[in-house]
Amino acid sequence: MRRTILGKKLGMTQIFDRSGDAIPITLIQAGPCIVLQVKTRKNDGYDAIQLGFDEKKPKRTNKPQMGRFEKAGTTPKRFIREVRVDNPEAFSPGQAITAGVIRTGDLVDITGTSKGKGFAGVMKRHGFKGHPASHGTHESYRGPGSIGAAADPARVFKGKKMPGQMGDETVTIQNLKVIDVREDQNLIAIKGPVPGGKNGFLVIRDSIKKPSEGPYPQEPEVPEAEAEQVEEAPEEHVESEVQAETEVPEVSVEQDGTEAQSEPEEQPEPEEQPEPEEQFEPEEQTVPETETDDTQNIEDDKAGNQASKEDEPAEPDKS
Repeated sequence: MRRTILGKKLGMTQIFDRSGDAIPITLIQAGPCIVLQVKTRKNDGYDAIQLGFDEKKPKRTNKPQMGRFEKAGTTPKRFIREVRVDNPEAFSPGQAITAGVIRTGDLVDITGTSKGKGFAGVMKRHGFKGHPASHGTHESYRGPGSIGAAADPARVFKGKKMPGQMGDETVTIQNLKVIDVREDQNLIAIKGPVPGGKNGFLVIRDSIKKPSEGPYPQEPEVPEAEAEQVEEAPEEHVESEVQAETEVPEVSVEQDGTEAQSEPEEQPEPEEQPEPEEQFEPEEQTVPETETDDTQNIEDDKAGNQASKEDEPAEPDKS
């Protein structure tokens, strides 16, 4: 799909590069263009969008056209063109397309209506050199000369270069370089001249011979480079999950001192067992142990007292 935007020629000027050379440029007001209608292959037989550019007074718009503009939710437009697209689902009526669809350095083809020259002769219109100005030439210095045979074929072939209307026709200039793009001002600077005069409407498209890569910036399409990254992202995520799964049994081996389990789903089960509750049982048993120690000490003291009494000499009987 060729990126396309409508514009209007503002005039020509020149800029200077770093080496000091003058570069002739044409300033074009490109956009904003409003999507007036979206055509699909199912309803219309082909995929396309209609773009509108440049404001027009409502009083100069008839009722059928006014209804179409109101349906798109926009004001009347003066310049309307249809553009073929590959994915009409990416556009909607009322959507605005700005000069950002064209990038600096791109090559574009510009179509416009050339300046009208009026009725011109063959020397101006087709570049004939004319007849000699001496040696018997009579009043036919700028004439076309013979335009065909006599009896056979007895007619003038189609396409014969003859005097006639010059200019005021659709002209396309290809492979024009974009020098600068100012999206905030809707301006595009093109190197060299473009068809038409000032305020003439133009259609700016990607070069058909040297197209630039990339869709409309407003489209929700993902570029190829980003699409590859998106496809690779799940693989990296899977690798991180695999690493996390392999690290879990290593930690469990250090804490529990047991072999790592092959299935990571069964690992949370030993963690859920109430290990701290089992530690309270020996603490409760320590209480009676202290009591038995105290009783044993008391009994030992009594036994010692009795032994000391037996060792004392017996008192003599007073009788």
